[in-house]
Amino acid sequence: MSYDDETDGFGSGGAGQTRTRLPEGGTGDVYGGARRPARTSRSLVMVVGVVVLLISAIAFANRGDGTVSPGTTDTAKGTTPTAATGIRPVAGKHAGIPAGYAKDEQGAQSAAANYAVALGSVGMFQRDSRHRIVDSVYTPEVAAGLKGPQDSAYSTEFLKRLGLDPEGNAPAGSTFVSRTIPVGTKVEAFSDDTARISVWYTGLIGMSGEGSTDPVRTTWKTWTFDLKWTDNDWKVVRDSEKDGPAPVPGDVAASTSDEISQAVQEFGGFTYAR
Repeated sequence: MSYDDETDGFGSGGAGQTRTRLPEGGTGDVYGGARRPARTSRSLVMVVGVVVLLISAIAFANRGDGTVSPGTTDTAKGTTPTAATGIRPVAGKHAGIPAGYAKDEQGAQSAAANYAVALGSVGMFQRDSRHRIVDSVYTPEVAAGLKGPQDSAYSTEFLKRLGLDPEGNAPAGSTFVSRTIPVGTKVEAFSDDTARISVWYTGLIGMSGEGSTDPVRTTWKTWTFDLKWTDNDWKVVRDSEKDGPAPVPGDVAASTSDEISQAVQEFGGFTYAR
């Protein structure tokens, strides 16, 4: 994840419809209008019976251990483009990063989402962990050419502006936050050995701690990855970012730095799947 515009360039579905039910009576009064007729006891018994049947049906449908049966297809019939398929995204990890994706569109999207998480993590601000991330995410040729320029970009001066020491560590009592949270993925192009995937994400970036002049804030960006099938997995050969789409900010009051620090420590991340 880029730190606003300061790291850009070296950090390297079907639409649904909403139906609104208006009050009965045709008055146009959205806050009440005509009152619904009172149900008789017979109607109430029928409703209770329907509810019991519905609960039983849901319980039956949800039986099982959550595993995918052999022969399950990648996309269930009738699902929307953004519906979860239930297919496990990966079987293993490399340097702590999910790896071993399927050689199909879903696998490419899962790879791009998880690579965005890794490249937007705190580990990118420390040399050794950054090199491990780059080696895991990019093709060997691209990774070899990236590490030098990235080391220069994540300079002591740059880290200092973020409140970090030359090793990328936050001051005692403070927590540096950098997280990428994918919202969705889109296939821009796909072939047998290459894919272009865009990841729409929100991010957290900043320093949480007493006296911080750079409080944690949110960003909204789209990260596009050009992937190549390399060594039986999807790897990045090129990536770029742009701002947005960004929703209207909510009206939730900002939390204190202590609350943010505690949340970052207590809430872990996910392995993302398309």
